[in-house]
Amino acid sequence: MEAGSRIANVSAALLLGGESTRMGRDKAWLEIGGEPAALRLASLLSGLFDDVLLVGGDPPARAPGRRIPDAEGPRCALRGLATALASAREERVLVLATDLMAMTPDLLLALVAYPEADAVVPRAGGVAQPLCAIYRRVPALAAARRSLAGGRLALMSVLDQLAPRWLEGDDLAAVDPDGLALRNVNTPAEYAQLAAREARA
Repeated sequence: MEAGSRIANVSAALLLGGESTRMGRDKAWLEIGGEPAALRLASLLSGLFDDVLLVGGDPPARAPGRRIPDAEGPRCALRGLATALASAREERVLVLATDLMAMTPDLLLALVAYPEADAVVPRAGGVAQPLCAIYRRVPALAAARRSLAGGRLALMSVLDQLAPRWLEGDDLAAVDPDGLALRNVNTPAEYAQLAAREARA
């Protein structure tokens, strides 16, 4: 990718539709570095990708990207994933959850550059991150729809139907040496830790 250019052959989707039951409020509107998390992450994606989708939820008006309402179905991350895959313009689709508020361009670009597969997924300490991953749209959408139809709402049910490549070990450490980019922010305590790190930075 040339300096100043954006990636045209990968769509990027920010999932905003989570219920945030553990946080107690909409995570998209939590402030990080003086701006809502959804605006921060949408701006990050918009700086890297031509086609950006804001899926579900209530994104800030200034957040760049196409607004895509969640499709009908159970309120879960799998529904958001299926909606993103169905709405993307490109065959490869990067999906990012709003609760990964410390995400970096280095990690996202590493996913793009990794050898292609039906899914390219970071895995740290044996824990996969299916909501920070690149999917091949057609097979992944078919898998997501099968899982929804069968009531298998765990995101791993989609990966179990695909042949993912894992970004892990030294390859992951090279782009996330502190292990912070994949740290989910789901609770007030986790948000306070992130806010404190941002303040120190």
